[in-house]
Amino acid sequence: MEKITILLADDHAVLREGMRRLLEQHKDMVVLAEAADGEQAVKLVAELLPNVVLMDIVMPGLNGVEATKLIKKQNPGTAVLILTAYEDERYILGLLEAGVAGYLLKSATGEEIVKAIRAVHAGESVLHPSVMAKLLARAARSFTELTPQPGKSELTEREMSVLQLAARGMSNKELAQQLNLAMPTIKSHLVNIFNKIGVASRTEAVLLALKKGWVRL
Repeated sequence: MEKITILLADDHAVLREGMRRLLEQHKDMVVLAEAADGEQAVKLVAELLPNVVLMDIVMPGLNGVEATKLIKKQNPGTAVLILTAYEDERYILGLLEAGVAGYLLKSATGEEIVKAIRAVHAGESVLHPSVMAKLLARAARSFTELTPQPGKSELTEREMSVLQLAARGMSNKELAQQLNLAMPTIKSHLVNIFNKIGVASRTEAVLLALKKGWVRL
């Protein structure tokens, strides 16, 4: 079984230890390392190339948002999942623009965190569809660069359809029903989209497409 490799980034040692124990109870997950601050997280991601980073926001020195920006710039294939105490819409939007694949509140259960890690590793969004749609609509209003840019032609017509529907907050199951395709086919299309435009999650893909003016809400 191919395991999901994970980096934990949080300045609270007790939380990291508890999270490691929780995740390593699952046979499909392994924690490669722990980081106590953003700078250490960036360094360890460059060295270890984990599939997923579980990232806190408020840490000494380099915070989670800035660390995420650097990680996504240097290692776009690594998905960053924020685990935070903040739920302000404006704050979440800033995190999405930084390149995170999704976010969870620290009130989440262990089962929810495990499911979220598996989801972002598979290219899914951990945001509820209605929340996703609201945040993306806000993001679309904030983008001024709406002229299509080079790169759109790399996506097939079907991939553009998948991306457009994903921008409406549809889940993989809803995409499959809407397009009359099998779930594995939808996942394959999403992976192809991610690879072509250099992102690691549907959240990043939709935000990039909105920013470039490839899709409209």
